[in-house]
Amino acid sequence: MAESMQQAPHFYVTHEYAVGALVDRRKEINTLLAEEDKLSVNDFVVRAVALSLLEFPNLNASLDLKNSTIIYHGEINVGIAVAVENGLLTVVTRNTDQKSIHQISAELKSMVKRAREGKVRPEDIEGSTFTISNLGMYDVDQFTAIINPPEAAILAVGSAVQVPVVINGEIRIGTQMKATISVDHRISDGAEGARYLQALAKYIEEPLRLLF
Repeated sequence: MAESMQQAPHFYVTHEYAVGALVDRRKEINTLLAEEDKLSVNDFVVRAVALSLLEFPNLNASLDLKNSTIIYHGEINVGIAVAVENGLLTVVTRNTDQKSIHQISAELKSMVKRAREGKVRPEDIEGSTFTISNLGMYDVDQFTAIINPPEAAILAVGSAVQVPVVINGEIRIGTQMKATISVDHRISDGAEGARYLQALAKYIEEPLRLLF
């Protein structure tokens, strides 16, 4: 990661999302599920990230330094940074855009369990094309993450928190979540990162889109 910071010119863009609808849909769905099958906010975020990447091939790419070329990946394989005993490990869900939230959730639960038990499989941690680092469960509102080389970008996701928001000229309490994308400026740029975060809002703020 130190090498990534030294070699990759990082560009950061932050967006704040209204996630009240997502939190409500999650609660409704979870009332119908067994305890071990309940969905997390992160499960929704992972699917939203994957679907949004379909429109942004530059962000689902990697840099081949040896040949000075950009590799555009035919699959969207989302990596999720997981805290383990000795640091961080990235587990990978493959063809993420083609999977339901329930499939993503089940896969992640299994891989995270193996990772924390020291039983991780090679296929659990190989082949990511884009990574998410979510510190929301640690009550972190906002942070920046270091790009996982040779990937083009990483998304840092904070907590969903209740804050005063202005809606139609009135101050109300809303549930908001901040996400910051770190982009390798050799592959993409801040403007594209900003457009990606806007595209992500279509799914994060309208969660019914994630269920089909």
